[in-house]
Amino acid sequence: MSFQANIGQDEDFDEARLKAEKLGAKKVFIEDLRGEFVEEFIWPSVQANAIYEDRYLLGTSVARPCIARRQVQIAQREGAQYVSHGATGKGNDQVRFELTCYALYPEVKIISPWRIPEFFNRFRGRKDLMEYANEHDIPVPVTPKAPWSMDANLMHISYESGILENPKTHAPVDLYLMTKNPEDSPNTPDVLEIEFLKGVPIKVTNVVDGKAKDSPLEIFSYLNEIGGKHGVGRIDIVENRFIGMKSRGIYETPGGTILYQAHLDIETFTMDKEVRRIKQGLGITFSELIYNGFWFSPECAFVRDCIARSQENVEGKVQLSVFKGQVYMLGRESPKSLYNEELVSMDVQGDYDPCDASGFIKINAVRLREHHRLQGLSGSKK
Repeated sequence: MSFQANIGQDEDFDEARLKAEKLGAKKVFIEDLRGEFVEEFIWPSVQANAIYEDRYLLGTSVARPCIARRQVQIAQREGAQYVSHGATGKGNDQVRFELTCYALYPEVKIISPWRIPEFFNRFRGRKDLMEYANEHDIPVPVTPKAPWSMDANLMHISYESGILENPKTHAPVDLYLMTKNPEDSPNTPDVLEIEFLKGVPIKVTNVVDGKAKDSPLEIFSYLNEIGGKHGVGRIDIVENRFIGMKSRGIYETPGGTILYQAHLDIETFTMDKEVRRIKQGLGITFSELIYNGFWFSPECAFVRDCIARSQENVEGKVQLSVFKGQVYMLGRESPKSLYNEELVSMDVQGDYDPCDASGFIKINAVRLREHHRLQGLSGSKK
């Protein structure tokens, strides 16, 4: 049996079916998972402001549990005792796929060709694989003109390996498929209004032309379109893989970058300071759990529930400008806002006595004064 998930990648699925049948698959399952990918996996990541090592928006990581869950469901329905995947023996995806399979189907047996010595000794690299595919008339996207691996889905495209393994090598200008070069992007910005409810976008409106989207898949697809048009969401990073090595990855995440900035803005506007401080820590934990493949772990379920609870009052509208590779906040409004214009105004005293600040400062200074008195400031001149 062959299984392939449609999670928004630009692919000819009819051709994929024919390819699987030609290679001997007796049953071919091509499942459209785009809707559940957005609602059940991307939206919780948006609520969490999920980002790994401060830069990576987890486009590949968050897709793996969505794909593996459906693979397991099909395997159980068809009575299959074995599942397989094509992830390499050096990467994170082998961990992500297999932890999901074991969590949801504990008795399953997994075949991982890239960890079988007969396989990886026969195919020592992409050159061997390309030669084999060419000899056996198997179409593959990797070519000598594009010698890198690529993973695409609705949230992003990632590029790694091949010539990109040298971290000093600049990405070729024709590498990017999802976003326009910011230098070549339009000279007029798109102004968007994104409406949130419980930390999830429920509507996006283009203020310039009035175009609006209000279903999850349409919202995310439209943000990808606008972000890609203006070259938003490109990063080139070295990250720490779960299995212990550093790797270089190039990512383009246009819609996800817009939503990350917009959600961060409305969340800060509506969430209590101390709640948000705790939630930030949970967001880091959640991001690491996603990256490391533990979406279907009890600890990840607990963290997701806590984050969802924190989002109950994250509601309102954000207006922003998308222009030349950047997202600029323009304004925000919310019926759940904790912003008190009169209280914060420098022109109106409001319900605040400035004299109270003296005691506040003195109390906070007690610790600093005692530290200096008893130990002196570290590194201070004598």
